[in-house]
Parts: sequence; structure tokens; C-alpha cells
Amino acid sequence: MHPAFSVVFFTTATGAGYGLLALLGPLGGFGFIPADFWLGFVGMGLALGLIAAGLLSSTGHLGRPERAWRAFSQWRSSWLSREGVASVTTFIPACMFGIGWVFLGRNGSWVAVAGLLAAGGAVTTVCTTGMIYASLKPIAQWHSQYTLPAYLILAAMTGSVLANALLQGFKLGSTAVLIAALLATLAGWAWKLATWRYNDRLEIPTTANTATGLAGGTVQSIEWPHTEENYLLKEMGFRIARKHSAKLRRIAQGLAFAVPAMLLAIAFALPWPFAAVASVLAAICQLAGMLVERWLFFAEAKHTVMLYYGR
Repeated sequence: MHPAFSVVFFTTATGAGYGLLALLGPLGGFGFIPADFWLGFVGMGLALGLIAAGLLSSTGHLGRPERAWRAFSQWRSSWLSREGVASVTTFIPACMFGIGWVFLGRNGSWVAVAGLLAAGGAVTTVCTTGMIYASLKPIAQWHSQYTLPAYLILAAMTGSVLANALLQGFKLGSTAVLIAALLATLAGWAWKLATWRYNDRLEIPTTANTATGLAGGTVQSIEWPHTEENYLLKEMGFRIARKHSAKLRRIAQGLAFAVPAMLLAIAFALPWPFAAVASVLAAICQLAGMLVERWLFFAEAKHTVMLYYGR
């Protein structure tokens, strides 16, 4: 599949933003982290900013972005529409929580309820995003048991690493959050390796024979269906060389998982502000690595429509 940067950035930014929001809601709402104005302002600004930037970026891949609002009407049958509805709905409790926690300096009571609803909305939205890809049967690499959990695990990973960097930056470092960030990073790494292993061993049963219903022989195309590049070939016929894929996998593992895990482990042994610097570097490095990982997520996927073109 063609890895459009707008969609790559969308899945990376919203995953991190919703992951951070899902943590700030309960932690701030129930007073596990203080209702400090600048802490809340930066934290909620970062979470909602990443979410908004990602959602706006996703419209860049549409042929007619001005008609994006129409996608909201198909929520009964479309995971894309459900994602849109869930993402917009989540802003309501998130803004209520932000007003109470950041501007009123409160936690507990209705602020805690709003924080929980915002966290629930964040998790629901990430689930709908994952289901957009997991529900696509023509793309075997996505239509598997690994896709939806991957979205949840990676969102929790990037969100917890951002939360740790935020708290460390305000000299409010929490051992529990730091441990959670490290464990989530290791879990994300393990799940990504398992996904790649599954995809590399995947045998797609659909062939030109099964697609045409012609058994007893090998179906071959006499000539190309088109004489020049078309939309299907551009969007669904993208191919990446095996050597480039292997190189990018190593880069993704290093930036998104290995280096952040080492920096988080180092932060345990360092006093402030060195622990804060290591935590911030881990978050920046991980987001950069996730852009590479998301690019591979699309580039390595193969659509069965390419059988029509002899691929």
C-alpha cells in the first residue's frame, strides 16, 4: 500500500495523543498528579494538540477534503465513520476535564468523572482506528489478530513515555509511570516482532486461479490491463524492496523501542534534571521511530487487487 505521509503522521500523532490523554484523565482526575496549571496546560495541550494535528493531517489524503464531514453519517456500517464520531465526541469530556483540572485547579467529583470519560473515549477511538485496518479482508497483513492489539499497545507505549517525560520535566517524576513506560516499550517491541514474524510467514491463499474460479492450470495475464499508471497501481501497488524493508525494520526497532528503553532505564539511575533529559530524549526518539514503523505498516501491506495486474 502507498504510505502517504498524511496517514502515517495521523496514526502516529493520534496514537500518542490519545495514549497521553488516557493517562492524564484518571491520574489528574483522581489527584495522583497535582492540579498544577502549567503541568496541566502543557500536558493537555500536548495531548489535544497531537490529536488535532493528526486528525487534520488525515484529511490531506482525501480527494475532496471539504467533504470529510460526510463520513460521520455512515457510523452504522463504517469503522472510519465510527472513528470520526468517537474522536469528536472524546473532545467533550476532554475539554471538561481540562477546564476543571487545568483552569480551576480541581480534581475529584465531576473532574474525575470527566477524566474517566475522556480516557474511555481515547481508548474507544484508538480501537476504531485499529478496526479500520483489521476489518480489511483484501489486505491479509492487516486482517489478523495482531492489528487491533498493536494499535492499543503502541498508543499506551507512546502515551506513557510522553507522560513520563512530562512529569520528569516538571520535577514530578513518578517511579510507577517510569516503570510503566519502560514495560510498555518492551511490550510494544515484542508485539511488533511477533507481527513481523507472522506477516513474513503469511501464505495468502488467494491467487489468480481462485479469483477467476478457473481451476486446473495456471491463469496468466496476456497483457497489462492498463497502459499507464492509474489510481489502483499508485495507492495499492506500492512495493518496497526486501533489503530496504529489513533496513527500515532495524531503524524502527532502534528508534522506537531499543533506544527509548535504554534511556528510560538510565533515567532510573540519574538524578533530576538528567533523568528529565533522558526521558524527553526517549519520547522524541520514540515518536521519530514510530513514523518509520507506521510507514512500514503501510508499505509492507499487499492488496489482493494486484492479482488483476499480475503481481
